[in-house]
Amino acid sequence: MPKREDIHKVMIIGSGPIVIGQACEFDYSGTQACKALRKLGYEIVLVNSNPATIMTDPGMADVTYIEPLNLQSMIEIIENERPDAILPNLGGQTGLNLTSELHRKGILGKYGVQVIGVQVDAIERGEDRMAFKETMNRLGIEMPKSEIAYSVDQAEAIAANLGYPVVIRPAYTMGGTGGGHVYNPEELRVIAARGLAASPVGQILVEESVLGWEELEIEVVRDAKNRMITVCFIENVDAMGVHTGDSFCTAPMLTISKELQNKLQKYSYDIVEAIRVIGGTNIQFAHDPKTGRVVVIEINPRTSRSSALASKATGFPIAFISAMLAVGLTMDEIPYWREGTLEKYTPWGDHVVVKFARWDFEKFPGAEDKLGTQMRAVGEVMSIGKTYKEAFQKSIRSLEKGRYGLGFARDYNHKTLEELMDLLVEPSSERQFIMYEALRKGAGVDELSRKTHIKDWFIEQMKELVELEEDILKYRNGELPDGLLVQAKKDGFADRYLSQILGIPEEKIRTRRIGLGVVESWDAVPVSGVDNAAYYYSTYNAPDRVAATANRKVMVLGGGPNRIGQGIEFDYCCVHAAFALRDEGIESIMVNCNPETVSTDYDTSDRLYFEPLTVEDVLAIYEKEKPEGVIVQFGGQTPLNIAGELARAGVKILGTSVDTIDLAEDRDRFRRMMDRLDIPMPASGMAINIEEALTIAKKLGYPLMVRPSYVLGGRGMEVVHDEEMLKLYMKNAVVVTPDRPILIDKFLDNAIECEADAISDGKDTFVPAVMEHIELAGIHSGDSACVIPPISIPARHIDTIVEYTSKIARELNVVGLMNMQYAIANDVVYVLEANPRASRTVPLVSKVCNVSMARIATQLMLGRRLRDLNLKNRVVPHFGVKEAVFPFNMYPEVDPLLGPEMRSTGEVLGLADSFGLAFYKAEEAADQVLPAEGTVLITVSDRDKHAAVEMAREFKKLGFRIKATKGTHRFLNDNGVEADAILKMHEGRPHIVDAIKNKEIDLIINTPSGKLSKYDDSYIRKAAIRYRVPYITTLAASVAAARGIGALKHGHGRARSLQSYHRDILV
Repeated sequence: MPKREDIHKVMIIGSGPIVIGQACEFDYSGTQACKALRKLGYEIVLVNSNPATIMTDPGMADVTYIEPLNLQSMIEIIENERPDAILPNLGGQTGLNLTSELHRKGILGKYGVQVIGVQVDAIERGEDRMAFKETMNRLGIEMPKSEIAYSVDQAEAIAANLGYPVVIRPAYTMGGTGGGHVYNPEELRVIAARGLAASPVGQILVEESVLGWEELEIEVVRDAKNRMITVCFIENVDAMGVHTGDSFCTAPMLTISKELQNKLQKYSYDIVEAIRVIGGTNIQFAHDPKTGRVVVIEINPRTSRSSALASKATGFPIAFISAMLAVGLTMDEIPYWREGTLEKYTPWGDHVVVKFARWDFEKFPGAEDKLGTQMRAVGEVMSIGKTYKEAFQKSIRSLEKGRYGLGFARDYNHKTLEELMDLLVEPSSERQFIMYEALRKGAGVDELSRKTHIKDWFIEQMKELVELEEDILKYRNGELPDGLLVQAKKDGFADRYLSQILGIPEEKIRTRRIGLGVVESWDAVPVSGVDNAAYYYSTYNAPDRVAATANRKVMVLGGGPNRIGQGIEFDYCCVHAAFALRDEGIESIMVNCNPETVSTDYDTSDRLYFEPLTVEDVLAIYEKEKPEGVIVQFGGQTPLNIAGELARAGVKILGTSVDTIDLAEDRDRFRRMMDRLDIPMPASGMAINIEEALTIAKKLGYPLMVRPSYVLGGRGMEVVHDEEMLKLYMKNAVVVTPDRPILIDKFLDNAIECEADAISDGKDTFVPAVMEHIELAGIHSGDSACVIPPISIPARHIDTIVEYTSKIARELNVVGLMNMQYAIANDVVYVLEANPRASRTVPLVSKVCNVSMARIATQLMLGRRLRDLNLKNRVVPHFGVKEAVFPFNMYPEVDPLLGPEMRSTGEVLGLADSFGLAFYKAEEAADQVLPAEGTVLITVSDRDKHAAVEMAREFKKLGFRIKATKGTHRFLNDNGVEADAILKMHEGRPHIVDAIKNKEIDLIINTPSGKLSKYDDSYIRKAAIRYRVPYITTLAASVAAARGIGALKHGHGRARSLQSYHRDILV
């Protein structure tokens, strides 16, 4: 069937900010859809609230809306653009839920908008637990025994009937949000209440537990002719009970019989045919290996996290193909490199893929490192090898956790076997590393399998790695026999790991193996659905099958796995670098290992190497391709951490030099430079032990800001108020970055923080915008809301910031991007730090100001000059407010406080003609919708009480009723602000949490009482998250909220496209 001619304009809904359970895999799928449909001649209207993605760049769609993803915005955009069709199944759960809502409210019918790709009733059959169960019953496909509940009492009765343990699954959610395993009525009441709150339709499924069964996934694609193909069979190594987003998995299935795979495929085809999805669908099954019973767990009638993995594992771009199928094409019209056309596709390949999740539990003090049915991973890596062992070991060194192999992690090697087995009672992020040491201590394969429900075959493979490692360790500080070195490389042991366990330099290992002819070979993963495309992976288990070209070429190092502090913003920069290189006629070579991203799409670069970002792996590609240089400043800290070693090994680094990057991190050298340039910095020092730190503290005076050097995302950063806190910090923090000093700065209390992103060619510098942070100093820049242009910084200070930025860029000889952090205190602009690399705000500035910063920076690295690019300062007549999005709903045990260590997973952007409205829209997009009326709870610490009075008056003027806790209530009344008193939990009933539960409070403003308080007040903030009440923990943000609500009362404004905002910018 040819493409549909009855539709011309298609609306694509994105997935919004990066959150746990819904990450940048949807940036990847949405971008693929835009490419596919524009190639077919359709006009694209894209809607998303996330400024960090390449998807929301103005060139990716014909019309781009960066607006809150809610019903009102969707209605306004449909009224503005009048699309013929909406494609909902590429924007994760958000896209599906909004499309269902638009249908239910009659909006799609009113404006004649067709739903393509998946029908609305199909969304219900796939997502609504009751409808899905009815469909499965009709097909005769078994599900775990279950019943629907709409209240905690109903859930308790169902669980009593089913028998414990049971699983709670909220409807219309992602990442297992709100769900979990429960083992008794007490746990059920907590998790059922949480699940009902998390479900947008207030519905949960109470399901029999299939804990310990095999978890198996199939990725299926269907076209309008009802042709179905299986793209990929995925085997989760972790058994049922661990969310698939946290589970370590392989493709293809390595231990599942062909007979069982055929049965799962038949069930999948029956399900997809019944639900009538056009495009990709993910189906998850559980299989009891003891009885052979198979049950279907759930389906996702959309592209998913597993779709991105399946796409990259097989070379089958599911979202790209799904978009083409949604507009009428069928598989017999789409090319397939093996057998002509796509309906003949079968899973193929002589490689093994391993996906391993990355967690950042250390960012959340008090978080339990325990894995269950609610996802907690913040990112993932994918590795490709010829054998399972090779791919598995590659995945470990891809994680960037300072581990290059499975052994000697933490102190596990020093624990007894009994202690290790105790640690394996519940799944955790450390499970594979603990198992490795347990095997070394003599644990049996059967014993470990019983403990973990991981199949014997995978544990046997690990045992063989342990045995080989033990043989290698016999030669510590000696010469490793040739045969043992060859076997180690074939089984995936990294040069760095061998260096660590043998106690000899990595360069010596590398030189020796190269001398033996043991070098990485390369093979291709061919791409289906397009003509003549492939990407590449390394192996030590096959001959080299990939030829390098003689073209002019440049290598770009990507950012590796998403993690808190380093996310999709850096992938955005890498993608722009690849596009700019192509436009300059230079072959681009991308190196990355993140399956969720656009940088690892088959056609973003000319050549993609799906490899870990380690010295060994990057050097091997460099030696093969012989590029004229490598770009390291776009991938965050990942490439910077290896840039020095690469440069010493002879790699040419393009743009800003490695020495400059080191100088910016070396506080002594950087301070001397600032003194020479006559630029003020807060007083500071560096310490490598507690004694040095205490001496510096005595000289500077408290409070202090302390942090390790060479980190992103404020890792290990803290405000220290006294000697006891400093001693505790030094005791713990030195472990964070061994061999690198702790940086100690005088903390500027109540300072306005701001930052500037700049582009420099070594002589001239262009600063598109200065960003003002809404939170005051002490909140990490990645977690603080910020506004462009600034709203309270005088013009003379902005001029000073631009002047300082230009001076520093010239002195550092920055070529490319630079981010500067400033604080303004007592009418003085202080430099906090210089980062001569891409920052997480580059996409934000680029979109608000219509300046493609990463693209221009790439051109400068290739030798262009700023003066030739005709860049001019622009007057931005609108306001852009960035707001951070946090994963606290996935960590209910953690106090959701902000501080100098970053904790957000993503961000949103609010655009409007006034600051107040832009702030309101940003909060709306972050799912912290500010109330227009009602009751505000104010409970603030003693040091905030004076400032709280004016803020409380603002809320009174807006018509709000105020409730306040004892001390705040007394202070407000004494200062003429009428408020009602409310009790804290330790003071009696009814108290704050009762009022929250009873929906008597519409907004919470709570600044923490601090460590010196006799009573912990974290329960207020935790209750706000649990019962979905918007909450604010800084006074600066509460003042901005009052401005936002005030602006809302004068009208919400209408959704406007990014392109229309850009047209209003004055040069």
